[in-house]
Amino acid sequence: MNTIILQKPGELILAETAAPAAPGPGEALVRVHRVGVCGTDYHAFAGKQPYFSYPRILGHELGVEVLELGPIDATGNPQHVKPGDKCSVEPYVNCGQCIACRRGKPNCCMQMRVIGVHTDGGMREKFLVPVRKLHPANALSYEQIALVETLSIGAHAVDRAGVQADDTVLVIGAGPIGLSVIQFAAAKARTLVMDVSSTRLAFCREKLGIRDTIEVSTGATGSPPVGNDQAAAAVLGLTRNENATVVIDATGNPKSMYAALGYLAHGGRLVYVGLFPGEFSLSDPEFHKRETTLMGSRNSLPADFTRIIRMIEAKQIDTSPWITHRAPVARLVETFPTWTAPGSGVLKAIIEF
Repeated sequence: MNTIILQKPGELILAETAAPAAPGPGEALVRVHRVGVCGTDYHAFAGKQPYFSYPRILGHELGVEVLELGPIDATGNPQHVKPGDKCSVEPYVNCGQCIACRRGKPNCCMQMRVIGVHTDGGMREKFLVPVRKLHPANALSYEQIALVETLSIGAHAVDRAGVQADDTVLVIGAGPIGLSVIQFAAAKARTLVMDVSSTRLAFCREKLGIRDTIEVSTGATGSPPVGNDQAAAAVLGLTRNENATVVIDATGNPKSMYAALGYLAHGGRLVYVGLFPGEFSLSDPEFHKRETTLMGSRNSLPADFTRIIRMIEAKQIDTSPWITHRAPVARLVETFPTWTAPGSGVLKAIIEF
């Protein structure tokens, strides 16, 4: 079967691999129809993704069809899907036993194995997944289903931030994860967006209804410069000199993550969604004088998948503007590097199997 393998940073190959075995207890054999390409995949291609080893089959934003179910597992839980169902895959395979899982936070399980990151993912025709990680979505197209996981990341981050109607939210980074944050933040409170790309900011204004956007200049490495005085002044100007009560950084860029605290109001909440393989620092006096609430947001919860599927079904979320690029699996090896190029205009790319 056709399989895309990331052999090492910068080297994707299209290989013929053996079909998977029959599903065992608690497993489902699924046919992959669509795969969304995420920042995680781009970072892995560039050799900058934490928790990662090579070679690896990427792909965790998936629209799949159930082909076959294995026996009911030892828990005896009834199977909630059947052959022929269209499903979103919740790619966070948690242990169910550690302190995080026991306390209702399977998204940050101590033994987390993310499909397409820690284990091989869905850039292949068929593979086995735990039945418990399938979320049926028969009323949606496979492309819509492939966006559910991305949207769930944003929904969870906004929930973590505890956004209320009287907040002013600043989202830094308008890539796919930032857009998913914006989708849910803007439904609750006034939302500002900061990015280095005029194209992405135009998308936020035209497609997501964001009135206030801030374009920051790029430094020599293509990153927002630390302590960008004009950006800080712009945030103050849009917030009556008070700054944002919630700042959510979706860049995974250490310079941006450092600068984010400077845009936060006193008493505010700072949430990091993006991550990178390294360390960064914060100004302790600035952190303390604000009595800052600092949070990380990792993955999402099962309920987020269910909620988002229902919202797309109810046309409360329109996924169609998000998809800007597509490629069939047969052309992915030569196409994928073009999506990583500056100026490519990619918001969300989809692979067709």
